[in-house]
This record gives sequence, structure tokens and C-alpha cells, in this order.
Amino acid sequence: MRILAVDYGDARTGLAVSDNSEILASPVCTITEYNAEKLAAKVAAAAKEQGAGEIIVGLPLNMDGSRGSRAEKCEGFAEMLRGLVDVEVRMWDERSTTVTAYRYLDNTNVYGKKRKAVVDTVAATIILESYLSYRSKQKQKSEE
Repeated sequence: MRILAVDYGDARTGLAVSDNSEILASPVCTITEYNAEKLAAKVAAAAKEQGAGEIIVGLPLNMDGSRGSRAEKCEGFAEMLRGLVDVEVRMWDERSTTVTAYRYLDNTNVYGKKRKAVVDTVAATIILESYLSYRSKQKQKSEE
């Protein structure tokens, strides 16, 4: 099944998608949209275009696991998305993914405008890789 990951932001939202075997996570795009309702419609359209059977929305928990205002915004966005798609929409802990994305971009010497354009998509890819790893481990446990 193809899975779409969303790194939701107030201005830019990154998308990544898995292959059907749920092994590879690939960046899709960054959507620039300030209106959450319009953004949800664009993400729903991207999910349909990518053939996603599930959508993962990053949940930016605080380091102690508590939910702050940013997590609440992401949960509200996921709820909007649920009303527009016929596939499951799940929240996934995304603590530190943006920091990790910046480290990846530092290591590949991506700076300035180029960095701003791709950091959200890289973060979505990291979120998806984390979720795919979790799913793989769950499958292994159920086969034992």
C-alpha cells in the first residue's frame, strides 16, 4: 500500500510517499498555502493522485511527550483531511524531524532559498521513514 506523509506547516507543507512495498519513502513536493481548508483539499488531491491508501500527519509533540499548540493545529488539520478522503488518516510522532532535516541538508551543502524550498519535504520523508520502520517491525512481531 502506498502511504502519504504530511509535514504540516502554516505556510509550507511537505509531502512524501512510500512505494507499494512500504520500503522506500520518496519526497513528493512542498505545498505553499496559508489557508488550512485549501491546503487540506490540495493534500487530499495529492493523496488521490499518488494512490495513497493511508495518510500520516506529523504530530509535533513536545520533548516530554505533551501536546502543545502546534500539535493541536496539526490534529485539527488531520481532522479536516479526514473529512475529505476515504482513507485512514493517522497522527505520527514527528519530534525532531525538522532538526534532522536541517542536518541532512547541512551534510549535502543545501543552503538559502534551496533549503527553505525542500526542508518540509525532507521532514515529511523522515516522518514516513519512521512510520515505515514501525510498520515493518510490527509485521515481524506478528509473524513470530
